Amino acid sequence: MARFSRMDTLRVIMDGGLVPVFYHPDPAVAIKIVEAVADGGCRVAEMTNRGDRAYQVFRALEEHCAKAKPQVILGAGSIVDAPTAALYMAQGANFIVGPTTCAETARLCNRRKIPYAPGCGSATEIQDAHDLGCEIVKVFPGAEVGGPSFVKAMLGPCPWTRIMPTGGVDATEESVTTWIKAGAAALGIGGNLITKELLAAKDYAGISAKVKQVMGWVQKAREGKK
Repeated sequence: MARFSRMDTLRVIMDGGLVPVFYHPDPAVAIKIVEAVADGGCRVAEMTNRGDRAYQVFRALEEHCAKAKPQVILGAGSIVDAPTAALYMAQGANFIVGPTTCAETARLCNRRKIPYAPGCGSATEIQDAHDLGCEIVKVFPGAEVGGPSFVKAMLGPCPWTRIMPTGGVDATEESVTTWIKAGAAALGIGGNLITKELLAAKDYAGISAKVKQVMGWVQKAREGKK
C-alpha cells in the first residue's frame, strides 16, 4: 500500500521538478542510489521494471525507505500493463510511470488513488491521458518526440497540461533550463543523471551532488520564467 496520498505525491513531484530514474538488480546498490538521491535533496525516485524479479528489488527498497528514509516517495517505471502495475502497488509503489498509455492501468491507479504518468507522443495521446484522469503525462522519448519545442507548442492550446519529458533530458544547465523554460512541469532523468561511471566508481556522493545541482538549475530556470 502506498505510504503517500495521490495529492502529496503529485505536489512533491511538481515542487521539486525532478524525478531521478534508475534500475539496478542488486537491492543493496539500489538502496545506496536512493539514499544518494535523497541526500541530494530530492524526495522522489523512480525504479524501472527492467530486470528479472525487479519487483523484489523494489520491495526491498521500499521496506528500507519506510524505515530509514520515510520522506522518500518511490514509484515504479516502465510499466506497460495493469497486472504489472498492481504487482508494484502491492509492494508499496506510490506512483506508476509507463512508456506508453494503458487505459486499464489508468483505471486501476485511479481506483487506488495512485498517480499514473503514461507515455505520450502526440497531442491526441496527451488528451486521451487527460480523459483517463492523468494529472502528469510523460512525453517519451522526449527528444525524438520533438524536444522542448513540442512542450511549448502543446502548452499553447492546452496550458493546463503538466508534462514530464523523459529521454533526451541531459543533466546539464543548458538542457534543464531549456526544458523548464519551454514549460515542462518536471523532468525525468535516468542514465544522464545516475551515470554508469558514477555507479562503477561507487561514487554515491557524486550522485548526490549531481542531483542537488540539477534541482538548483530547475529552480533557477523557474525563477527566470517569472
